[in-house]
Amino acid sequence: MTITTATIPDSAPLRVDAATGLLVGARQVLSPHFDARPAGVKPDLLVVHGISLPPGEFGGPWIDRLFTGTLPLDAHPYFRAIAGTRVSAHALVRRDGEIVQYVPFGARAWHAGESEYDGRRGCNDFSIGIELEGTDETAYTDAQYEELARLAAALFDAYPSLGPEHVVGHSDIAPERKTDPGPLFNWRRLRTLVEERTALR
Repeated sequence: MTITTATIPDSAPLRVDAATGLLVGARQVLSPHFDARPAGVKPDLLVVHGISLPPGEFGGPWIDRLFTGTLPLDAHPYFRAIAGTRVSAHALVRRDGEIVQYVPFGARAWHAGESEYDGRRGCNDFSIGIELEGTDETAYTDAQYEELARLAAALFDAYPSLGPEHVVGHSDIAPERKTDPGPLFNWRRLRTLVEERTALR
């Protein structure tokens, strides 16, 4: 019998490099799918997403390949359905807690699509998008909650325009199109962890 254990995340605070918008120490897989935010616009919304690729499967290189525009269409039948899709997120938290960054946090990632928050349309302009590897029908892991909270605390430090009161799901900003991160996502748990992390900084 093979026993596998999830990576235990480091408890030290994370840090965003102010000059580059990159998360220090994170694995970087930089995407071409981004552009500049509108002049003078700072991120003031954190959007939590859920993603699995192919749907319902975890692990593998496919999320990286999707966000970099290099998804091989012959690797899985589903990939042909999303051929040519140009999307990205600022970062992904994998099932074991590993954080992968695709777009500098100061830039505009293409994660929200048609969306609205508090009367403002086009949430990509003013938000940071974080993907969690998972599905609506699967509970997220302890490591993902811990690392998402650590990442959120680092983003609040780097961008004073952000704060715990403006953390939402993709379903909150595009309710007619999206359901992620899904009904099993524990918002109370995340908010408690974020408060703890923020208090330690």
